[in-house]
Amino acid sequence: MLVVRTRRLDLVEDALAEAFARAATRWPSDGVPTDPPAWLYTTAHRVLLGRLRADAVAGRRAPLLAVRAGESTALDSNSSDEGLPDERLQMILLCCHPALEPASRSALALRLVVGTSTAEIARLFLVSVPTMAARITRAKRKIAVAGIPLGLPLGRELDERFDAVARTIYLAFTAGYTPGVGPELLRADLAGEAVRLAEVLLHVAPAAPQARALLALLLFQHSRREARVADGRLITLAEQDRTRWHTEEIDFADGLLRSLPAGTGYSEELRLQAAAAREHAIAATSDDTDWAAIVSCYSDLLALTGSPVVALNRAVALAEIDGPQAALESLAAVAPQLESQHRFHAVRADLLARVGDAPAARMAYLEAIERCGNETELAFLQARVAGLADCEVRPQPS
Repeated sequence: MLVVRTRRLDLVEDALAEAFARAATRWPSDGVPTDPPAWLYTTAHRVLLGRLRADAVAGRRAPLLAVRAGESTALDSNSSDEGLPDERLQMILLCCHPALEPASRSALALRLVVGTSTAEIARLFLVSVPTMAARITRAKRKIAVAGIPLGLPLGRELDERFDAVARTIYLAFTAGYTPGVGPELLRADLAGEAVRLAEVLLHVAPAAPQARALLALLLFQHSRREARVADGRLITLAEQDRTRWHTEEIDFADGLLRSLPAGTGYSEELRLQAAAAREHAIAATSDDTDWAAIVSCYSDLLALTGSPVVALNRAVALAEIDGPQAALESLAAVAPQLESQHRFHAVRADLLARVGDAPAARMAYLEAIERCGNETELAFLQARVAGLADCEVRPQPS
């Protein structure tokens, strides 16, 4: 709403941060206002007006952000919470405009729309924090200077942005499903918001293969949320209580996936990921998992993307078919690209333990522990190290 009313995307984030800071100071003594969002909006709007009045140059400029006729009423301050997903999708579409650099589109949307920290975005993109911060700053400046319109693009405009929008929603889901830092293994609320955005995207374009594949993938993964943690402990996929999985979501996702033929580009990436996730979701027990089908999906996905993360996931599945040594050999090629990621070292440690190299496994676990910022995962890794001499450990997705 602040962006629509002020047309200053480059200033809105700072103004809203100032409003939150004032709330943190005043509300404990003055009491929480009757309508907290309205208080924050009004305060941030006043901060913005102050900034604009003090900036004589900005006051003489033409509006820096174009808004399509009628869009302001769609984001009126009296609108209900039910419109929130559409407003977020609208902002994601703005951030994914083709005029922005491809590497910056999803990152900007995650920062402004979802509120993901710059450090977490950098983790998702496998780049350094300063690099990601610079990308986001350039993108915000580009939107302000170029006058990129805020609103729902139509026809070919929407088609051109679909890949970036779908990628953004998937990354938002990943940030909630596997947080890089903090005490929680899963932020089901954030992951659930991403699922709802995927549902809105499918409603906007029900025939788009990206939308169908994306929602199927997210539902297959999100369906396991209730079983991934027990008493604060990480529960591996093999150990999860499958009666706690949401079968209605699995069935709906299965229907979406079955309606999708093989495609190209990002929609095919999503379809292959969903197909791999489906094999986990439909297996009655861990032993019933069709690992060969999963390896096949990841092999096709690796050929399509060359992603080191895909190579890591493929190695986990490959170990179930050809053994841990084959998986270790397959990881060697992507080690330089993933050595800063704790999960790479955790998977490698489990594989080394399975081939009987306990000293190397211990060192790999320590590398993983050093790089892990999530407290639940950290406790899991520490327990693995402590029990390394007493049991065989197996790499499992959670």
